[in-house]
Amino acid sequence: MKTVAVLMGGWSAEREVSLSSGAECAAALRAEGYDVRTVDVTRDVDALAKALTPRPDAVFNALHGRGGEDGTVQGVLEFLRIPYTHSGVLASAVAMDKPIAKAVFAAAGLPVPDGVVVKREDLTKGDPVPRPFVVKPANEGSSVGVRIVRINDNSWAEEAQSWDHGRALVERFVPGREITVAVMGDRALGALEIRAHGTFYDYTAKYTRGGSDHLMPAPIHPRAYEQALDISLRAHRALGCRGVSRADLRYDDTRGEPGRMVLLELNTQPGMTPTSLVPDIARHAGIEFPALVRWMVENAACDF
Repeated sequence: MKTVAVLMGGWSAEREVSLSSGAECAAALRAEGYDVRTVDVTRDVDALAKALTPRPDAVFNALHGRGGEDGTVQGVLEFLRIPYTHSGVLASAVAMDKPIAKAVFAAAGLPVPDGVVVKREDLTKGDPVPRPFVVKPANEGSSVGVRIVRINDNSWAEEAQSWDHGRALVERFVPGREITVAVMGDRALGALEIRAHGTFYDYTAKYTRGGSDHLMPAPIHPRAYEQALDISLRAHRALGCRGVSRADLRYDDTRGEPGRMVLLELNTQPGMTPTSLVPDIARHAGIEFPALVRWMVENAACDF
């Protein structure tokens, strides 16, 4: 019987999301016949190494955010020579740093929004780009710290004083619809439209039941649908990703269809919670959740 250690928890702002993802994946893997043990990861590397002794056949990395998604824990697993799910050290580190990932996407000829990178203190000195714009931390996930600043938004000047996420990526707001695409290996599984019940697809909309509607397949023009798949697969390849990834895009159809598709970012370790997007997309492609996590484990690898 193959043994799998599921890494979950961590110390990032996405700890609770990771615990949920890890629990779902561990349960599915046990149902598939794997010998599973869960590991709540802390900053104690010695404790992690002990938890991975005896060495499992594979690690399912269900961590999200800093420490678990940015190449850090991937480096530990490379050192221990334990195959793990999702992308390797370099792809994980680049994808987690939004400005660097965006530069790679632009160099690969992928459509990205206009924007600038500024220091936190610069946000208080005036609008970095014309409104409306989006402010997001350079290296967070799950929409943590994301703020849409609209034309007549009088509260932003005060909020900018307390925005505390280090470097900020400030991008021109792209109107239209929220599209996400799951990539599995060398195949784009499908495109889904997200319709948040709030102002946008924020942390609450992502992880609260009923916080958003998932329309699968995305009800957009066929040409735009194929473009979304193509952009997402090319982004996956541009970063050197492996396993499963999820690309987030905006579809500007305000002037009619087919509209303009813009790549926002790529998530190398997408959520696997009951409200997450990748399982929905995979299911529509004929891949149930247990089969999805089994494929991820069977394709676990090391970079070196």
